[in-house]
Amino acid sequence: KLPLTVEEILNFGESNRELFIKSSTYGIIPITVTEMGLTISWIFSSDPKSISFSVVFQESEDTPLDQCKVLIPMTRCNSHKETIRGQVKVRNAGIYTLIFDNTFSRFVSKRVFYHLTVERPVIYDGSDFP
Repeated sequence: KLPLTVEEILNFGESNRELFIKSSTYGIIPITVTEMGLTISWIFSSDPKSISFSVVFQESEDTPLDQCKVLIPMTRCNSHKETIRGQVKVRNAGIYTLIFDNTFSRFVSKRVFYHLTVERPVIYDGSDFP
């Protein structure tokens, strides 16, 4: 699966995407980011039951996963009962990976419905100053 780029996320529109995660496995959404200062935001829900969620940062595709920086530790989310929202600020260029972990579920596959957005910082240049 190819990493998403910021441009692809900007073209998502308002629609939700769906990720199917089999029991005892996990699904990932890698996002390649080249510019600093962006904010990556997500909204997701799962069906049926809960899912675990984490965000890690990788400087490059060559960086071993055990050397990735954990930005949001693996957390069990009751995303079947409520929509989970979050965001991460891009401090370094690299790959930001959203991980949906269903390894704790031995028999139940899950569907994760998610929506991603990317916001560029508003830089005030003083051009509207009289």
